[in-house]
Order: sequence, then C-alpha cells, then structure tokens
Amino acid sequence: MTAQLQLFEARDVGAPWNVRVSRRARRLSVRVYPGGRVEVVVPPGASPGAVQRFVGAHRDWIDQRVADLSVGRQNEARPGVIDLRAIGRKFAVEYRHTPAARVRAQIAGEGWLAVSGQIDDDGKVAAALRLWLQSLAQQELGQALVRVANASGLQFNRMQIRQQRTRWGSCSASGTISLNLCLLFQPPDVLHYLLVHELCHTRHMNHSRRFWALVESFEPDFRRLDRTLLRGWQVVPGWMFA
Repeated sequence: MTAQLQLFEARDVGAPWNVRVSRRARRLSVRVYPGGRVEVVVPPGASPGAVQRFVGAHRDWIDQRVADLSVGRQNEARPGVIDLRAIGRKFAVEYRHTPAARVRAQIAGEGWLAVSGQIDDDGKVAAALRLWLQSLAQQELGQALVRVANASGLQFNRMQIRQQRTRWGSCSASGTISLNLCLLFQPPDVLHYLLVHELCHTRHMNHSRRFWALVESFEPDFRRLDRTLLRGWQVVPGWMFA
C-alpha cells in the first residue's frame, strides 16, 4: 500500500516534490522523472525529520537531475510547429474545430499536420498528437534501427515503440528492443548512438567493459553523446507529458 504526502512548501511548487510511503521499501530512496517531478520513497514509520535529512544530503544531486530531466515547455498546449530533429522532418500544425467528438491528428500534406475535432480540450489535442507520433515513430525509428543493425552486424528479434518515463530505450534478453518515441526530438547523432547502445545489449546484457568497448567500436564519440542524451528531456515539448 502506498500513500502520497506533500513534502515541501510553496517554494518547490514549480517542480512537485512528494513522499510515497511504501510497505515494500526497505530504505529511503529518491527518483526524478522527466518533467522534474521528484518522488522520495520511504518505508513505513520513517520520521519527517529523517526524510528531510535524507533529502538535504542528496539535494545537489536532485537539483542536477531535475535540471537534466526538465522537459521543454514552449508551445506546451498546442504547438504550431513540430520539429522532429532525429529524422529531419518538420510539420506545421493547423487546428480545425469540427463537430466530431474525437480529436484526430493526421498528415494533410508535405510538412503539414492537421488536428481536427473538438480542439478546445488541450488534453485531447495532446493525446491526438502523441497517438500520431507513436505511429510515425513505429515506421521511422523502425527503419533507422534496421539500418544500424545491418551496418553493424548486430541483430535483434523485434522492435516496439513506447513512451517510457525514465528510459530512452531498452533491450530484453529475448532480443526485443524498446525505443522511446521521444527520441524523435533528439539530434540524429544522438539517435544513432542510442540505437547502437541498445543493439550492443544483444551481445552483452550489462554495462561491462566489453559492452562499452563494443559500443565504442561503432560509435567512438559515445561519451559525449551519452551526456547529451542524459539532458535530452530538455528538448522534449511539454505536451508529450500533458
């Protein structure tokens, strides 16, 4: 069983900080999610003082992670342009109010995306944009993964697109690679690095020296690209998490 408790006062309302009490927790821990949300997980019976001391001891790390994981807030509700840097495509967005209850987003021409329906609801608009992006990512990221796999000789069994909250990608022991659709907002070289990274996990299901040596053999600049990806949430628009 869990409970949500407010941890900090008004000075932190810009980035919510909360305590989650969990019976499964054996020690205090802290998690920072894309968007800057901070969650402190504590075992039952932990005193407020102990929680405050724990947070104080880790405050510098938390602040850095909040900065790294803050998502873009420009044009949050309904973007006028969607720039998908990873695949070199940009879409101007036109909003059309129609009687249809369902809000739909679909390509209406080259570089042109039409969003139609009862568009006065920002939540429905954001959901429609994410659904469209999911379909586009399935095609575009799937093709990119196949290209990198063929060039590297590293093979996978299947690919799936998800909107993971804390990971850019993952690879299962069965060879299934999951890619975060937010990768579409990253620079092309960062996307390439992430694809190489996950494909290398088909050989090494760890982050051992052998794994990183394999990554480096295909992407010598992996250290810089990994640091860039760590801050990659900063270029993801806010409507992706609305």
